[in-house]
Amino acid sequence: MRQDTCVVVPTIREYECLRAYFENAREHGFDLDRLHVVLVTEDFCDTDAMQSMLDEEGVDGDVFDGAAREQWFAEQGVDEYGHLIPEASHAQTSFGLLYLWANDFEYGFFIDDDTLPHPGFDFFGRHFDNLAYEGEIESVRSDERWVNVLYQNVEDHDLYPRGYPYSAMDERVETDTVEVDDVVASQGLWTNVPDLDAVRILMDGDLQGQAQTRTTADDYEGNFVAERGNYLTVCSMNLAFRREVVPAFYQLPMDDNEWDVGRFDDIWSGLFLKRACDVLDKRIVNGYPLCEHNKAPRSTFGDLNNEVPGLELNEHVWEVIDDVGGDADTFAGVFRAMAEALDEGDFDYENAAFLNYCGEYMHDWLGALEELRPGTIPATATATATADD
Repeated sequence: MRQDTCVVVPTIREYECLRAYFENAREHGFDLDRLHVVLVTEDFCDTDAMQSMLDEEGVDGDVFDGAAREQWFAEQGVDEYGHLIPEASHAQTSFGLLYLWANDFEYGFFIDDDTLPHPGFDFFGRHFDNLAYEGEIESVRSDERWVNVLYQNVEDHDLYPRGYPYSAMDERVETDTVEVDDVVASQGLWTNVPDLDAVRILMDGDLQGQAQTRTTADDYEGNFVAERGNYLTVCSMNLAFRREVVPAFYQLPMDDNEWDVGRFDDIWSGLFLKRACDVLDKRIVNGYPLCEHNKAPRSTFGDLNNEVPGLELNEHVWEVIDDVGGDADTFAGVFRAMAEALDEGDFDYENAAFLNYCGEYMHDWLGALEELRPGTIPATATATATADD
Protein backbone atom coordinates (compact mmCIF):
# COMPACT_ATOMS: atom_id res chain seq x y z
CA MET A 1 0.00 0.00 0.00
CA ARG A 2 1.32 3.46 -0.88
CA GLN A 3 2.17 6.11 1.69
CA ASP A 4 -1.01 8.19 1.92
CA THR A 5 -1.14 9.48 5.53
CA CYS A 6 0.76 12.26 7.29
CA VAL A 7 0.87 11.97 11.09
CA VAL A 8 1.62 15.32 12.75
CA VAL A 9 2.94 15.32 16.33
CA PRO A 10 3.88 18.55 18.14
CA THR A 11 6.43 17.57 20.78
CA ILE A 12 9.17 18.84 23.05
CA ARG A 13 9.16 16.01 25.60
CA GLU A 14 7.34 12.70 25.26
CA TYR A 15 7.86 11.76 21.62
CA GLU A 16 8.52 8.15 22.71
CA CYS A 17 4.75 7.78 23.13
CA LEU A 18 4.66 7.11 19.39
CA ARG A 19 6.17 3.68 19.98
CA ALA A 20 2.89 2.69 21.67
CA TYR A 21 0.89 3.91 18.66
CA PHE A 22 3.10 1.94 16.30
CA GLU A 23 2.75 -1.17 18.47
CA ASN A 24 -1.02 -0.72 18.50
CA ALA A 25 -0.94 -0.58 14.71
CA ARG A 26 1.07 -3.80 14.50
CA GLU A 27 -1.25 -5.58 16.94
CA HIS A 28 -4.24 -4.75 14.78
CA GLY A 29 -2.62 -5.45 11.45
CA PHE A 30 -2.46 -1.83 10.29
CA ASP A 31 0.16 -1.23 7.59
CA LEU A 32 2.66 1.29 9.00
CA ASP A 33 4.07 1.78 5.50
CA ARG A 34 1.05 4.05 4.91
CA LEU A 35 2.41 6.59 7.41
CA HIS A 36 4.82 9.48 7.18
CA VAL A 37 5.38 11.06 10.60
CA VAL A 38 6.16 14.77 11.01
CA LEU A 39 7.52 15.68 14.44
CA VAL A 40 7.19 19.44 14.99
CA THR A 41 9.60 20.50 17.71
CA GLU A 42 11.95 23.27 18.86
CA ASP A 43 15.62 24.09 18.33
CA PHE A 44 16.50 23.15 21.90
CA CYS A 45 15.20 19.58 21.50
CA ASP A 46 17.21 16.49 20.56
CA THR A 47 16.10 16.06 16.98
CA ASP A 48 18.65 13.31 16.34
CA ALA A 49 17.07 11.19 19.08
CA MET A 50 13.63 11.78 17.60
CA GLN A 51 14.78 10.71 14.16
CA SER A 52 16.50 7.67 15.65
CA MET A 53 13.25 6.63 17.32
CA LEU A 54 11.44 6.68 13.97
CA ASP A 55 14.28 4.77 12.31
CA GLU A 56 14.28 2.12 15.06
CA GLU A 57 10.54 1.67 14.62
CA GLY A 58 10.89 1.38 10.85
CA VAL A 59 8.45 4.24 10.27
CA ASP A 60 9.13 6.91 7.67
CA GLY A 61 9.22 10.49 8.91
CA ASP A 62 10.95 13.82 9.40
CA VAL A 63 11.75 16.04 12.37
CA PHE A 64 11.32 19.79 12.03
CA ASP A 65 12.69 22.16 14.64
CA GLY A 66 12.57 25.91 14.05
CA ALA A 67 15.65 25.96 11.84
CA ALA A 68 14.41 23.02 9.77
CA ARG A 69 11.02 24.66 9.30
CA GLU A 70 12.70 27.85 8.09
CA GLN A 71 14.75 25.82 5.62
CA TRP A 72 11.63 24.01 4.39
CA PHE A 73 9.84 27.29 3.70
CA ALA A 74 12.87 28.47 1.72
CA GLU A 75 13.08 25.23 -0.28
CA GLN A 76 9.40 25.47 -1.17
CA GLY A 77 9.79 29.11 -2.23
CA VAL A 78 7.27 30.35 0.32
CA ASP A 79 9.51 32.26 2.75
CA GLU A 80 6.98 35.08 2.96
CA TYR A 81 4.54 32.74 4.72
CA GLY A 82 6.83 31.64 7.53
CA HIS A 83 4.96 33.94 9.91
CA LEU A 84 1.94 31.61 9.74
CA ILE A 85 3.67 29.24 12.18
CA PRO A 86 3.91 30.84 15.66
CA GLU A 87 6.94 30.35 17.88
CA ALA A 88 6.74 27.95 20.84
CA SER A 89 3.04 27.21 20.36
CA HIS A 90 0.89 24.12 19.94
CA ALA A 91 -0.44 25.87 16.84
CA GLN A 92 2.76 24.80 15.09
CA THR A 93 0.67 21.82 14.00
CA SER A 94 -0.21 24.10 11.07
CA PHE A 95 3.26 23.38 9.72
CA GLY A 96 2.24 19.74 9.45
CA LEU A 97 -0.81 20.78 7.42
CA LEU A 98 1.42 22.71 4.99
CA TYR A 99 3.72 19.69 4.70
CA LEU A 100 0.75 17.41 4.05
CA TRP A 101 -0.62 19.78 1.41
CA ALA A 102 2.70 20.19 -0.39
CA ASN A 103 3.34 16.44 -0.48
CA ASP A 104 -0.09 15.33 -1.64
CA PHE A 105 -1.05 13.12 1.31
CA GLU A 106 -4.70 12.04 1.28
CA TYR A 107 -5.15 11.86 5.07
CA GLY A 108 -3.81 13.55 8.15
CA PHE A 109 -3.61 12.63 11.83
CA PHE A 110 -2.95 14.89 14.82
CA ILE A 111 -1.56 13.11 17.89
CA ASP A 112 -0.41 14.87 21.08
CA ASP A 113 2.70 13.60 22.84
CA ASP A 114 0.97 13.27 26.23
CA THR A 115 -1.43 10.60 24.96
CA LEU A 116 -1.40 6.83 24.45
CA PRO A 117 -3.68 4.61 22.37
CA HIS A 118 -6.47 3.27 24.54
CA PRO A 119 -6.42 -0.49 25.22
CA GLY A 120 -8.97 -2.33 23.15
CA PHE A 121 -9.08 0.16 20.26
CA ASP A 122 -7.50 -0.21 16.84
CA PHE A 123 -6.34 3.41 16.80
CA PHE A 124 -5.54 3.98 13.14
CA GLY A 125 -8.04 1.44 11.87
CA ARG A 126 -10.95 2.92 13.80
CA HIS A 127 -10.21 6.44 12.60
CA PHE A 128 -10.11 5.23 9.00
CA ASP A 129 -13.36 3.33 9.54
CA ASN A 130 -14.94 6.56 10.78
CA LEU A 131 -13.72 8.50 7.75
CA ALA A 132 -15.19 5.85 5.45
CA TYR A 133 -18.43 5.44 7.41
CA GLU A 134 -21.76 5.49 5.63
CA GLY A 135 -24.98 4.79 7.49
CA GLU A 136 -26.97 5.81 10.54
CA ILE A 137 -25.38 7.55 13.50
CA GLU A 138 -26.57 9.45 16.55
CA SER A 139 -26.93 13.20 16.06
CA VAL A 140 -26.89 15.68 18.92
CA ARG A 141 -28.20 19.22 19.22
CA SER A 142 -29.00 21.68 21.97
CA ASP A 143 -31.12 24.76 22.47
CA GLU A 144 -27.86 26.73 22.80
CA ARG A 145 -26.63 25.44 19.40
CA TRP A 146 -23.59 23.91 21.12
CA VAL A 147 -22.86 20.24 21.69
CA ASN A 148 -20.80 19.17 24.69
CA VAL A 149 -18.68 16.29 23.38
CA LEU A 150 -18.83 14.85 26.91
CA TYR A 151 -22.64 14.88 26.96
CA GLN A 152 -23.03 11.10 27.18
CA ASN A 153 -22.33 10.95 30.92
CA VAL A 154 -22.49 14.60 31.88
CA GLU A 155 -25.03 13.91 34.63
CA ASP A 156 -22.30 12.08 36.55
CA HIS A 157 -19.15 14.11 35.85
CA ASP A 158 -20.62 17.56 34.99
CA LEU A 159 -17.67 18.35 32.68
CA TYR A 160 -17.50 20.80 29.81
CA PRO A 161 -14.41 20.68 27.58
CA ARG A 162 -11.88 23.41 26.91
CA GLY A 163 -13.35 25.96 24.52
CA TYR A 164 -17.00 25.31 25.29
CA PRO A 165 -18.61 28.76 25.79
CA TYR A 166 -19.74 29.59 29.30
CA SER A 167 -22.84 31.22 27.84
CA ALA A 168 -23.89 27.89 26.30
CA MET A 169 -23.81 25.86 29.52
CA ASP A 170 -26.90 24.31 31.12
CA GLU A 171 -28.18 23.56 27.65
CA ARG A 172 -31.10 21.25 26.85
CA VAL A 173 -29.79 18.32 24.81
CA GLU A 174 -31.77 16.37 22.22
CA THR A 175 -30.61 13.36 20.23
CA ASP A 176 -31.82 11.74 17.04
CA THR A 177 -30.50 9.49 14.29
CA VAL A 178 -29.26 10.70 10.92
CA GLU A 179 -27.81 9.14 7.79
CA VAL A 180 -24.23 10.18 6.97
CA ASP A 181 -22.21 9.46 3.87
CA ASP A 182 -19.45 12.07 3.62
CA VAL A 183 -17.26 12.11 6.75
CA VAL A 184 -14.20 14.37 6.52
CA ALA A 185 -12.93 14.32 10.12
CA SER A 186 -12.84 11.83 13.00
CA GLN A 187 -12.35 13.16 16.52
CA GLY A 188 -11.44 10.57 19.12
CA LEU A 189 -12.10 11.48 22.75
CA TRP A 190 -10.06 10.76 25.87
CA THR A 191 -9.86 9.03 29.21
CA ASN A 192 -7.92 9.93 32.36
CA VAL A 193 -7.23 13.71 32.38
CA PRO A 194 -10.12 15.58 30.74
CA ASP A 195 -9.37 18.40 28.30
CA LEU A 196 -10.66 21.35 30.36
CA ASP A 197 -9.80 25.04 30.49
CA ALA A 198 -8.06 26.53 33.52
CA VAL A 199 -11.17 28.14 35.00
CA ARG A 200 -12.98 24.81 35.05
CA ILE A 201 -9.88 23.07 36.44
CA LEU A 202 -9.73 25.58 39.29
CA MET A 203 -13.42 25.02 39.98
CA ASP A 204 -12.63 21.30 40.13
CA GLY A 205 -10.11 22.05 42.89
CA ASP A 206 -6.87 21.35 41.04
CA LEU A 207 -3.82 23.66 41.01
CA GLN A 208 -1.66 21.35 38.85
CA GLY A 209 -3.49 21.87 35.56
CA GLN A 210 -5.06 18.42 35.50
CA ALA A 211 -8.52 18.46 37.18
CA GLN A 212 -9.52 16.12 39.99
CA THR A 213 -12.45 14.63 38.06
CA ARG A 214 -11.26 12.03 35.55
CA THR A 215 -12.95 10.26 32.66
CA THR A 216 -13.00 6.55 31.87
CA ALA A 217 -14.13 4.45 28.94
CA ASP A 218 -17.46 4.02 30.72
CA ASP A 219 -18.19 7.71 30.15
CA TYR A 220 -18.52 7.12 26.40
CA GLU A 221 -21.23 5.20 24.56
CA GLY A 222 -20.13 5.38 20.94
CA ASN A 223 -19.91 7.73 17.98
CA PHE A 224 -22.07 10.76 17.22
CA VAL A 225 -22.23 13.89 15.10
CA ALA A 226 -23.27 17.41 16.05
CA GLU A 227 -26.38 18.42 14.14
CA ARG A 228 -26.22 21.02 11.38
CA GLY A 229 -26.05 24.51 12.83
CA ASN A 230 -24.66 23.25 16.14
CA TYR A 231 -21.03 23.84 17.11
CA LEU A 232 -18.68 21.70 19.18
CA THR A 233 -15.14 21.73 20.51
CA VAL A 234 -12.54 20.02 18.33
CA CYS A 235 -9.39 18.99 20.18
CA SER A 236 -6.34 18.07 18.10
CA MET A 237 -4.88 15.49 20.49
CA ASN A 238 -6.64 12.56 18.79
CA LEU A 239 -7.88 13.50 15.34
CA ALA A 240 -7.93 12.20 11.77
CA PHE A 241 -9.07 14.09 8.69
CA ARG A 242 -9.18 14.12 4.92
CA ARG A 243 -6.89 16.28 2.83
CA GLU A 244 -9.80 18.32 1.49
CA VAL A 245 -10.38 20.08 4.84
CA VAL A 246 -6.88 21.62 5.06
CA PRO A 247 -7.87 24.98 3.50
CA ALA A 248 -10.42 25.49 6.31
CA PHE A 249 -8.38 23.98 9.16
CA TYR A 250 -5.62 26.49 9.90
CA GLN A 251 -4.51 26.33 13.54
CA LEU A 252 -4.52 30.03 14.37
CA PRO A 253 -1.46 32.10 15.44
CA MET A 254 -1.80 31.66 19.19
CA ASP A 255 0.68 32.54 21.96
CA ASP A 256 3.11 34.41 19.72
CA ASN A 257 1.03 37.61 19.37
CA GLU A 258 0.88 41.05 21.00
CA TRP A 259 -2.39 40.29 22.79
CA ASP A 260 -0.99 37.11 24.42
CA VAL A 261 -4.01 35.12 23.27
CA GLY A 262 -3.32 31.39 23.48
CA ARG A 263 -4.87 27.95 23.91
CA PHE A 264 -7.65 28.34 21.31
CA ASP A 265 -5.84 27.24 18.13
CA ASP A 266 -7.54 23.86 17.69
CA ILE A 267 -10.79 25.12 19.23
CA TRP A 268 -11.28 27.93 16.73
CA SER A 269 -10.03 25.87 13.81
CA GLY A 270 -12.73 23.38 14.79
CA LEU A 271 -15.36 26.12 14.57
CA PHE A 272 -14.19 27.00 11.06
CA LEU A 273 -14.23 23.33 10.09
CA LYS A 274 -17.73 22.77 11.47
CA ARG A 275 -19.14 25.82 9.70
CA ALA A 276 -17.57 24.67 6.43
CA CYS A 277 -18.90 21.15 6.92
CA ASP A 278 -22.41 22.45 7.49
CA VAL A 279 -22.26 24.55 4.32
CA LEU A 280 -20.80 21.73 2.20
CA ASP A 281 -22.92 18.89 3.65
CA LYS A 282 -19.95 17.09 5.24
CA ARG A 283 -19.65 15.47 8.67
CA ILE A 284 -17.33 15.28 11.68
CA VAL A 285 -17.65 12.00 13.60
CA ASN A 286 -16.82 12.12 17.33
CA GLY A 287 -16.25 9.42 19.95
CA TYR A 288 -14.04 6.40 19.25
CA PRO A 289 -11.18 5.55 19.21
CA LEU A 290 -10.40 6.79 22.69
CA CYS A 291 -6.93 7.78 23.75
CA GLU A 292 -5.47 7.99 27.24
CA HIS A 293 -4.60 11.60 28.07
CA ASN A 294 -1.72 11.80 30.54
CA LYS A 295 -1.31 15.54 30.89
CA ALA A 296 1.81 16.43 32.87
CA PRO A 297 1.36 18.49 36.05
CA ARG A 298 1.79 22.23 35.52
CA SER A 299 0.47 25.42 37.04
CA THR A 300 -3.24 25.88 36.47
CA PHE A 301 -2.62 29.60 36.86
CA GLY A 302 -0.07 29.46 34.02
CA ASP A 303 -2.74 28.06 31.71
CA LEU A 304 -5.18 30.64 33.05
CA ASN A 305 -2.81 33.46 32.11
CA ASN A 306 -2.66 32.08 28.57
CA GLU A 307 -6.43 31.69 28.28
CA VAL A 308 -7.79 34.87 29.87
CA PRO A 309 -6.90 37.22 26.96
CA GLY A 310 -9.09 35.10 24.64
CA LEU A 311 -11.93 34.04 26.93
CA GLU A 312 -14.37 36.76 25.85
CA LEU A 313 -13.44 36.29 22.20
CA ASN A 314 -14.17 32.59 22.52
CA GLU A 315 -17.74 33.40 23.53
CA HIS A 316 -18.32 35.20 20.22
CA VAL A 317 -16.08 33.82 17.43
CA TRP A 318 -18.72 31.29 16.43
CA GLU A 319 -21.33 34.03 16.15
CA VAL A 320 -19.11 36.00 13.75
CA ILE A 321 -18.70 33.09 11.34
CA ASP A 322 -22.15 31.57 11.75
CA ASP A 323 -23.86 33.37 8.88
CA VAL A 324 -21.08 33.74 6.30
CA GLY A 325 -19.88 31.58 3.43
CA GLY A 326 -23.27 29.98 2.83
CA ASP A 327 -23.00 30.33 -0.95
CA ALA A 328 -19.49 28.84 -1.18
CA ASP A 329 -18.87 25.44 -2.70
CA THR A 330 -15.37 24.61 -1.42
CA PHE A 331 -13.65 24.48 1.97
CA ALA A 332 -11.38 27.29 0.80
CA GLY A 333 -14.39 29.34 -0.25
CA VAL A 334 -16.10 29.07 3.12
CA PHE A 335 -12.81 29.80 4.87
CA ARG A 336 -12.24 32.90 2.75
CA ALA A 337 -15.66 34.23 3.72
CA MET A 338 -14.88 33.63 7.41
CA ALA A 339 -11.50 35.31 7.00
CA GLU A 340 -13.20 38.38 5.54
CA ALA A 341 -15.71 38.50 8.39
CA LEU A 342 -12.92 38.49 10.97
CA ASP A 343 -10.49 40.70 9.06
CA GLU A 344 -13.04 43.42 8.33
CA GLY A 345 -15.15 43.17 11.47
CA ASP A 346 -15.61 46.03 13.95
CA PHE A 347 -15.83 44.17 17.26
CA ASP A 348 -16.44 45.48 20.76
CA TYR A 349 -14.79 42.71 22.77
CA GLU A 350 -11.72 42.53 24.98
CA ASN A 351 -8.70 42.16 22.65
CA ALA A 352 -11.02 42.43 19.65
CA ALA A 353 -8.16 43.44 17.34
CA PHE A 354 -6.84 39.89 17.63
CA LEU A 355 -9.81 38.73 15.56
CA ASN A 356 -8.83 41.14 12.77
CA TYR A 357 -5.27 39.81 13.08
CA CYS A 358 -6.55 36.24 12.71
CA GLY A 359 -8.53 37.22 9.62
CA GLU A 360 -5.37 38.56 7.98
CA TYR A 361 -3.50 35.36 8.77
CA MET A 362 -6.37 33.26 7.41
CA HIS A 363 -6.08 35.05 4.07
CA ASP A 364 -2.34 34.38 4.13
CA TRP A 365 -3.03 30.72 4.87
CA LEU A 366 -4.99 30.37 1.64
CA GLY A 367 -2.20 32.23 -0.16
CA ALA A 368 0.40 29.78 1.15
CA LEU A 369 -1.64 26.77 0.05
CA GLU A 370 -2.06 28.26 -3.41
CA GLU A 371 1.69 28.91 -3.68
CA LEU A 372 2.45 25.34 -2.64
CA ARG A 373 -0.11 23.85 -5.04
CA PRO A 374 -0.95 26.40 -7.75
CA GLY A 375 -4.51 26.22 -9.02
CA THR A 376 -5.93 24.52 -5.94
CA ILE A 377 -7.43 27.49 -4.10
CA PRO A 378 -10.30 29.43 -5.69
CA ALA A 379 -9.84 33.19 -5.94
CA THR A 380 -13.34 33.87 -4.59
CA ALA A 381 -15.63 32.21 -2.11
CA THR A 382 -17.93 30.93 -4.83
CA ALA A 383 -15.34 29.69 -7.33
CA THR A 384 -15.86 26.24 -8.79
CA ALA A 385 -14.43 23.41 -6.69
CA THR A 386 -11.15 21.82 -7.77
CA ALA A 387 -9.76 18.36 -7.20
CA ASP A 388 -7.60 19.40 -4.24
CA ASP A 389 -10.07 21.43 -2.16
